[in-house]
Amino acid sequence: MDLSLAAQGFAAMGSEARMEVLRVLVRAGEAGLTVGEVRDRTGIAASTLAHHLKFLTGAEVVVQEKAGRSTICRANFTHLQTLAAYILSECCQDEGLCLTGKATNDG
Repeated sequence: MDLSLAAQGFAAMGSEARMEVLRVLVRAGEAGLTVGEVRDRTGIAASTLAHHLKFLTGAEVVVQEKAGRSTICRANFTHLQTLAAYILSECCQDEGLCLTGKATNDG
């Protein structure tokens, strides 16, 4: 993952409202939720929610799919795991011992 893609993903999660939406979708799992269900669970107004979902989908941390007249929103677990791996890839490099107990830098 390159720095600009990682920055875009983390920026998308950079507001309380978007974090709340993302956490609701993570909690929902692979089945996802309709936009209405996300609105009901977060209490975010429809127009504001649309803005936040656009930002999250643009950064690929959320995916949307049409299902009849509804739009299903899902957390993009693969991308979220890639973001987590990216930020943790330098874990404790200067200390030579990662928090998980694995040796780093031949240390």
